Amino acid sequence: MTARKTQKICKVHPSIREAGDEDLDATENGGGRSRPFRGPENHARSSLTESESLSEFEHLRTSNVVSQWPLAMYNMNNCNNTDDKKEDKKEEIKTDEKKEEKKEEEKKDEKKDEKKDEKKEEKKDDKKDVKKDDKKKEDPPKDIWIIDPAADLYYRWLTVIAVPTFYNLIMLVTRGCFNELQDNYTYLWIFLDYTSDFIYYVDAFVKSRTGFLEQGLLVKDGSKLRNKYTHTQQFKYDMLSILPTDIFFLKVGYNNPELRFNRLFKMPRLLEFFDRTETRTSFPNVFRISILVLQILVIIHWNACVFYAISKTIGFGTDTWVYPNISHPEHGRLARKYIYCLYWSTLTLTSIGEVPGPVQDIEYVFVVCDFLIGVLIFATIVGNVGAMITNMNASRADFQAKVDAIKQYMQSSKVTKDLEARVIKWFDYLWTEDKTCDEKEVLKTLPDKLKAEIAINVHLDTLKKVRIFQDCEAGLLIELVLKLQPQVFSPGDYICKKGDIGREMYVIKEGKLAVVAEDGVTQFVVLGDGAYFGEISILGIKGSKAGNRRTANIRSVGYSDLFALSKDDLMEALTEYPDAKKALEEKGKAMLMKDNMIDEALANAGSDPKELEAKISLLESSMDLMQAKFGKLMAEFTSSQIKVKERIIQVESKVKALKPDPEPEPDAAATAGAEKKP
Repeated sequence: MTARKTQKICKVHPSIREAGDEDLDATENGGGRSRPFRGPENHARSSLTESESLSEFEHLRTSNVVSQWPLAMYNMNNCNNTDDKKEDKKEEIKTDEKKEEKKEEEKKDEKKDEKKDEKKEEKKDDKKDVKKDDKKKEDPPKDIWIIDPAADLYYRWLTVIAVPTFYNLIMLVTRGCFNELQDNYTYLWIFLDYTSDFIYYVDAFVKSRTGFLEQGLLVKDGSKLRNKYTHTQQFKYDMLSILPTDIFFLKVGYNNPELRFNRLFKMPRLLEFFDRTETRTSFPNVFRISILVLQILVIIHWNACVFYAISKTIGFGTDTWVYPNISHPEHGRLARKYIYCLYWSTLTLTSIGEVPGPVQDIEYVFVVCDFLIGVLIFATIVGNVGAMITNMNASRADFQAKVDAIKQYMQSSKVTKDLEARVIKWFDYLWTEDKTCDEKEVLKTLPDKLKAEIAINVHLDTLKKVRIFQDCEAGLLIELVLKLQPQVFSPGDYICKKGDIGREMYVIKEGKLAVVAEDGVTQFVVLGDGAYFGEISILGIKGSKAGNRRTANIRSVGYSDLFALSKDDLMEALTEYPDAKKALEEKGKAMLMKDNMIDEALANAGSDPKELEAKISLLESSMDLMQAKFGKLMAEFTSSQIKVKERIIQVESKVKALKPDPEPEPDAAATAGAEKKP
């Protein structure tokens, strides 16, 4: 019975089976007593099985199966009954456990390393993504072709698109009314029509790539440009103008050009071309008159075509109003048809001639509409032409008004005839030489930067010719350029006389000036273009023997154009440039010392007492001004304090009025007497 149970247990594991066999032999031979020790072969075999199946043995020992078979467990223990073997097993178990722990630790370390590698790879990927993003940010977006609406290329394209637009405006209605014109030149119209259609499609693309300003910068993003274009009214017109209405030709035939009338939706581009040309042309008034005449001719042309179409509908020659019968050889020619209709339309719209009266109702309606359009055209012509002529003569009218005012003043003041003639000649010179323009008046609408650029372009080279200004700062030169005043002198006029106070310096732009003697005839030297004088007197150099007086007589030989720079303007400009002021004074002193025109003792002396007095007076005036302002502030402060106190008193009174009055406490004696009465 014991042997069978042991065999069942040995089926679970080979080592158990071996131990059970040995124990069975021992029980049979030894009457149930176990052997004191195992033989060498059995010991070796048992050690191999133990090392190979340690984990399974431990599981079996702790399982329920072992608890159900105590005898088998007893026999297994008898197989390992020595203490040394038990210790060996424990050590082996410990070593195995340590190995398993090491393996687990290695697995954990491997997992950690894998996680670290994954994190490193993720970081690398993130860095790559960041680098890609940085590259995307650093790399500007790919430039696409755009067209700047302020550039010449855009204007040239407007010129191109204006041609097919004007072609459709004129020829579509003509071909639709005059069938001979359509039939005789069919291939020509096919070529021109589809060429214009191709240009229309290209224009839609160009319009989608036309830039616009956003925050002062030209937008170059294709998506923004398309979005902007698709939300404009022009996009709707462009889409209507390129609708393929020609497919209806397959059903009704090509000789029906009225199906292409949707091409007239491109008219805003033609009007834009006219506007751009008006701003670019040097003769805007002439261009405006030309456009007005062209518009009138287009209206007359369309009216003539409609008259011919109505005549064709009613019947040629059916009455006196319609076009004559085309069976007549003279009236059957295409040229005669168009010229007759154009003549009739011109007479009707301008109301300057007699035409046959209408007969039928539709004829009356058409003539009434023509008369109304003619009245509007006449009013437009008169108004626009009158305004254009007025604008063309505006400058002449203003100039003539000034001349008339001066003439009237000289006559009322009884000025001599010689002086009056000189004044009139001076005005004539200004008008003939086109020098009536006032620079400040013309440029006042421009911003300061553009004014400075124009002045630099016109006057800077002239100012640089002055020796004392040659090494000055660019900012000072710009300030001085803006302060130059053009002046024109007639023949014989004195620019300055000896002994006059020098308040201005002059630079000759054009003309001849002579340094003359006291008699005004003897010439010492003649100054030409680019010469200058009077620069020392406006600097006010201390120690100058001449002071700020003129030292020569200068007279204009003919008509002379000069630039004048006043002393006040120079000093105002030099207040912001003290170093330049010192440099100019040093240059002036050097020039005076070279000519022996300076008193060195006065020049090297201290500051002028007059200047100190002027500075002291300026400080006193500024102190008085500060005291006045401080007094005003104190008065405002005291008044505000009084107002605040008054408002606080009002608030307190309102609060007191809102609080309920406290009830008076009852007298103790009175209450005691009241209690005694009952």
